Amino acid sequence: MATTDLQLTGMSCASCAARIERGLNDLDGVQATVNFAVERAHVEHGPQVSEHDLIHAVESTGYHASVLDHSGHGDDHMNHDVPSEQLRPRLIGSAVLAVPVVALSMVMAWQFSGWLWVVLALTTPIVFWGGYPFHKAALNSARHGASTMDTLVSLGTLAAYLWSLYAVVTGAAAHGHGHVYFEVAAAVTVFLLAGRYAEAKAKRSAGAALQALLSLGAKDATVLCDAAEVRIPVQDLHVGDVIVVRPGERVATDGVILDGASALDTSAMTGESVPADVGPGDEVLGGAVNTFGRILVSAKRVGGDTQLARMARMVSDAQSGKASIQRLADRVSAIFVPVVLAIAAVTLGAWLVAGGSATAAFTAAVAVLIIACPCALGLATPTAILVGTGRGAQLGVLIKDPQVLETVTGIDAVVLDKTGTVTTGSMAVAAVESEAGVDADAVLAQAAAVESASEHPVAAAIVAAARERGLTVPAVRDFANDPGTGVSGVVDGVRVQVSRAAEQLVDDGRTSVEVRADGSRRGVIRLVDAVKPTSAEAIAELKAMGITPILLTGDNAAVAARVAAEVGIAAENVIAGVLPSEKADAITRLQAQGHKVAMVGDGVNDSVALATADVGMAMGTGTDAAIEAGDVTLVRGDLRTVPTALRLSSRTLRIIKQNLFWAFGYNVAAIPLAALGLLNPMIAGAAMAFSSVLVVTNSLRLKRFS
Repeated sequence: MATTDLQLTGMSCASCAARIERGLNDLDGVQATVNFAVERAHVEHGPQVSEHDLIHAVESTGYHASVLDHSGHGDDHMNHDVPSEQLRPRLIGSAVLAVPVVALSMVMAWQFSGWLWVVLALTTPIVFWGGYPFHKAALNSARHGASTMDTLVSLGTLAAYLWSLYAVVTGAAAHGHGHVYFEVAAAVTVFLLAGRYAEAKAKRSAGAALQALLSLGAKDATVLCDAAEVRIPVQDLHVGDVIVVRPGERVATDGVILDGASALDTSAMTGESVPADVGPGDEVLGGAVNTFGRILVSAKRVGGDTQLARMARMVSDAQSGKASIQRLADRVSAIFVPVVLAIAAVTLGAWLVAGGSATAAFTAAVAVLIIACPCALGLATPTAILVGTGRGAQLGVLIKDPQVLETVTGIDAVVLDKTGTVTTGSMAVAAVESEAGVDADAVLAQAAAVESASEHPVAAAIVAAARERGLTVPAVRDFANDPGTGVSGVVDGVRVQVSRAAEQLVDDGRTSVEVRADGSRRGVIRLVDAVKPTSAEAIAELKAMGITPILLTGDNAAVAARVAAEVGIAAENVIAGVLPSEKADAITRLQAQGHKVAMVGDGVNDSVALATADVGMAMGTGTDAAIEAGDVTLVRGDLRTVPTALRLSSRTLRIIKQNLFWAFGYNVAAIPLAALGLLNPMIAGAAMAFSSVLVVTNSLRLKRFS
């Protein structure tokens, strides 16, 4: 199956999105979802369906489409039937003309001879020029045998205008035999233009996080070519190119530092506020800002393979997708407009049959048309997803599928892989225990001297510890490596041996090595897979949320117990000695006990467990297999992003429910009021516009989530 994303134009409400979705899904082998808030269609299709076929299917429903440019340089418009920048002059012009129309219509003392003709003259450009976006979209829908929100708006304002025009031209209004509704036509048009304009601005703001993410990428890079520095566009970079990054510049692509040292600011991508110190051999991400020092970076991943590009793609896919709760709103919106048209017709007829005046019947019918527009219903879910996933990206939480937002509800257990998730995944010296009368630093320096010639992880940890303490590491001669025993060499004329300690020394879950000089024991160095500094804080936060943290590891029980005790996980919540193939079974057992489980891991051996869990959270510092299997990617290797991801998902779902409650409740309550003649059409127009703005504004509260 191929995947194509389409940028859509011309939509004005959820019923438009539903029509396009039906049109695309009518094609053989096509599965499409249309998101009204971001005006995109995500389409999966077989090879027999071309991009041209998809565009034609959209156009046959009365809208326009183009293949979305994923480079990040595509249009950032949130337009409906006219671009949003054209809404502003229409809004301002209509508002200026509408003020005297409403004033003359509402204040009888200001009405002079011939005022009706003045009001007619002022209202005409408001209805036909200001309301052009609504009339154009309504006509376009009618040509394709459909009706949308714009149909309701267009019919309502035109009916009010034409009724009033007839009353003025025939003289009925002047003689008191016909009521005019110019103020309704004018004010409703202005209110709806204001709502549409505010909605467009708010939606653009809602999508700002993704645009900010896309803008992090460097546009060009300085590459070393035959000892000369050449400036080239980033799209021309190749794996292996050596890039020069000066202070203040962005790293052009993912790579490894060859030379130089600096601190890189990755806050915009990972949410990590403190710049990370880097040097030769360290991996760097494209988009990071070099704070000081000149560094040389060997390109490791370029173009769409970089982490920044993958992050943007995941956020974009999540924002284009749908939560299942949205599908209910879509189904309602799809049938809503025809039902409202029928209700308006019944309202008109019922008033006339009941003996009401034509004016009262007409007023009630127009109010029904205007108040019932289901725009807020269509915006309720996608705008919250748009803002929530964008805010997540800023905090280092990438939500792959909107369905996750609903799945997160009720999570009561978080299973944590140990190595690389709770711990750093690399050895570190925890203690140096020297014999009586022997200096511990001297023991560490002698061990580091011998281990400096070895590439073993234990050796690297001992050498690193000596350097961190500022010790002088002597040179080693006659180095020997015995894989079964350890390493040895001559240091300052003394034969030093570093070997695995006796078994009874390692019953506390730590790795221990013994240091001997000329056969005499000098001390023991204890090493551990160091716990990440923030792991204990993350565990405490999960507990405070009422969630049980569970440690899952293939290491032995002693190692697991030490790590669990250090981070605050209860002994009964430790599952140790598990083979990679058994991790998913452990998840399944927890689910069978009634738990709703989130799994956090970073390795290839975690990928099946991540897919088995109700929610899989992959550490972004881990393997590609784990990231692909997870529902959520945690960009930083920091466990504190786990409770952040859970809280953000829950908050986003809560906002969605609030929006849907308002949108449904508003229409359910307002339509009967309008039909009973208890709602002035002008107030109905203002309320309808306000409802859409309220829903989007409520979603924007997620931008302040921290």
